[in-house]
Amino acid sequence: MKLRFLGATQQVTGSCFLVECAGSKVLVECGMIQGGRKQEELNRDEFPFDVAEIDAVLITHAHLDHSGRLPLLAQVGYRGPVHAHKATVQLCDIMLRDAAHIAERDAAIATKKRRRTHQDPVEPVYTVDDAKDAIELFVGHAYDETWQVAPGIIARLRDAGHILGSAVIELWLEENGEQRKVVFSGDIGRDNTPILQDPVRIEEADLLLMESTYGNRDHRSWEETWDELGTIINDARAAQGNIMVPAFSVGRAQELLYLFAKFYDEWGLDEWSVFLDSPMAINATQVYSRFGELYDKEASEFYADENNTPFHLPNLRLTPEAEDSMAINRVASGALIIAGSGMCNGGRIRHHFKHNLWRRNSHVIIVGFQAQGTPGRALVDGARELKLWGESVRIGAQIHTVGGLSAHAGRSELIAWFEAIKNTPRVALVHGELGGMEDLAEDLRAKGAEVEVPEYGHVIDLTRLPSRSSPAPLVDEARG
Repeated sequence: MKLRFLGATQQVTGSCFLVECAGSKVLVECGMIQGGRKQEELNRDEFPFDVAEIDAVLITHAHLDHSGRLPLLAQVGYRGPVHAHKATVQLCDIMLRDAAHIAERDAAIATKKRRRTHQDPVEPVYTVDDAKDAIELFVGHAYDETWQVAPGIIARLRDAGHILGSAVIELWLEENGEQRKVVFSGDIGRDNTPILQDPVRIEEADLLLMESTYGNRDHRSWEETWDELGTIINDARAAQGNIMVPAFSVGRAQELLYLFAKFYDEWGLDEWSVFLDSPMAINATQVYSRFGELYDKEASEFYADENNTPFHLPNLRLTPEAEDSMAINRVASGALIIAGSGMCNGGRIRHHFKHNLWRRNSHVIIVGFQAQGTPGRALVDGARELKLWGESVRIGAQIHTVGGLSAHAGRSELIAWFEAIKNTPRVALVHGELGGMEDLAEDLRAKGAEVEVPEYGHVIDLTRLPSRSSPAPLVDEARG
């Protein structure tokens, strides 16, 4: 009965953990490493386990740093089930196909350049066919459903409140008459996040793998965040420029549309042309509209009132086609553009930067976490210029970081979520930068927890942990 740490160790991206119990091997998460070019090249490395021995995979949510290497797993022969929430299945269908399309396109561009100097072609990290193969393996579940993943391993998903379908994974392991409960937090959301239910509190665990993205800092209150966002939009209108919002296509884009609808009059949004300039975000918004039963009370009421979608804006323009996107760049003033990618390392936002970033009356609103080595992080850290397709663009636009919109729990929220667990489990901190991990570890130790910050490849022998959790719940008959 063992757990191996194979990703998101002392870094934010690339979540991957291997559980071994009673002869079964189950992979929890299969995330892509994100950041600079060197980090992303690591995604081409072979998996550090025998893929043929994996019985099942579980995914907490659709973001690529948790699911993005699934096509690679399929590419090397994995044909077992991939378990996730039903909404995650639909979002992964969108995200994995999109990631594969981008990989193929980037490889084709790089190959064309290399041919001029008689260099070997570049292969994509994976193809659209690989993504399709991975998507066919998904098995959708509801929250609170209990099922047998593999011999000796029972699973249940709980609402994590991070994005639609995001889950905390509870695993009950049994081997040679001994039982342990391991909980994978995935990405924990914040209480009162727009649209979503609050994260479910877990009652018990023997070992908790806990994210620590914001382990050493808190977010501004929601009220302060709304005020800040409204002020930026009003100031930008007075400057008669454009606003660019690099946003994650799944989660953040829908949250922004919801807020724009909610504060439409207060923020003077009728004076803007709002563009959702991301095919993936457009498709993801359609998925969000199908799962109204997962909304919180306010969004549910909004859903009933606003044409059965909480994302309705009278001046919203969807631009799925490249020609429509390019036309936005002819708008000199009054365009509010939501585009991917969220960390500015790809997608259409870079084209909008090329046309607007140098202009002093333009504004960029950063609304999500920016990993080390990404262009978005460079903007947050005060870069004076940004390189786009080999050309350095001087930054004249005003850069605003609205940290309060984060979908990740802040330090105090993480501590409160942990304190709700009654039996004070051992904690392994993952999915964070080392400084934040170490600070959060000290906070949790002060609460009486035994905490470690594992390195890549670290193994925990679960039989050495005390068993203090209740027996596994009954398996639902429909799945059992």
